[in-house]
Amino acid sequence: MSAALHRSKAFSELPLEKPRTRGFLHIVRHGSGGGTMYVVTYHSLDRNSPTLSQLAFPMLAEGATTLIDMLEGLGVDFRLSEVREALEDLLRLGSANIPDLWFTAEQLVQSHMTDT
Repeated sequence: MSAALHRSKAFSELPLEKPRTRGFLHIVRHGSGGGTMYVVTYHSLDRNSPTLSQLAFPMLAEGATTLIDMLEGLGVDFRLSEVREALEDLLRLGSANIPDLWFTAEQLVQSHMTDT
C-alpha cells in the first residue's frame, strides 16, 4: 500500500469534527449571602448557525458553588484571565460576560441551554 493511500485511509477514519457555535455566557447575580442566585444564559454570535434561531434557555445556579460546578461542566477554563475578570465583575457589579466560548449543538442540549 502506498504512503499516500495509507494517509488518505487514515484521514478518512478520523471522526469528523462537529460544527461549533461561537458565543458568550451572560451571568447575572440576584441577592447576596447564602441565598444568592445566578442566572446563566448562552448567547450565540454565529449568524449562520441553526442554534441562533433557538431560544437560549437561562440556567439557574443556587449559590456560588453550584455556579462554579455549572461552569466547569460547560468546560469554562478558569485559568484564562477573561474568565477570572468576568467572575470579579460578577462579584463587584452583579453581572458579567464570559466571552469567546465555542459549543457544539450537542453540548448546548446536554447543558439544557437549548431544546434541540
